[in-house]
Amino acid sequence: MLVQVEAVRAAPGGPVTVRVRSGVGTAAAFWCGDPTEVGREHHVEWTVDEDVSWDGNTRPATVSSPALGEDGGQVVFRGRLSLTGDGGAVLEVADAQILFDLADPPPIPSDGTWVEVRVERNSVSLWPYLL
Repeated sequence: MLVQVEAVRAAPGGPVTVRVRSGVGTAAAFWCGDPTEVGREHHVEWTVDEDVSWDGNTRPATVSSPALGEDGGQVVFRGRLSLTGDGGAVLEVADAQILFDLADPPPIPSDGTWVEVRVERNSVSLWPYLL
């Protein structure tokens, strides 16, 4: 996903928190790239350190379009969920694919379903990469 990365704050000796702006929304996350690269446009890989938990942090979406946003201290991803068959899932948000583990099996067949996943902001990291 191509995003604009803007500095928010850096804790001494800790991770840099950035605000990312994409074509589908804006959110804050930890930056895992070179701090001197903040303030530029990057292709990024999203890493989320939470599992998909049905009726916990994951629900069917009411809108069938990709989105990225924030709600309080959570990052909200809306996208199409595909099951991998090995206990994992891929959430497609615009042109990004975010890998998740499943905390529990989906209650209904959900492959290809539009869902909303809400995770704590401190569990979301961004890694820059070159195409």
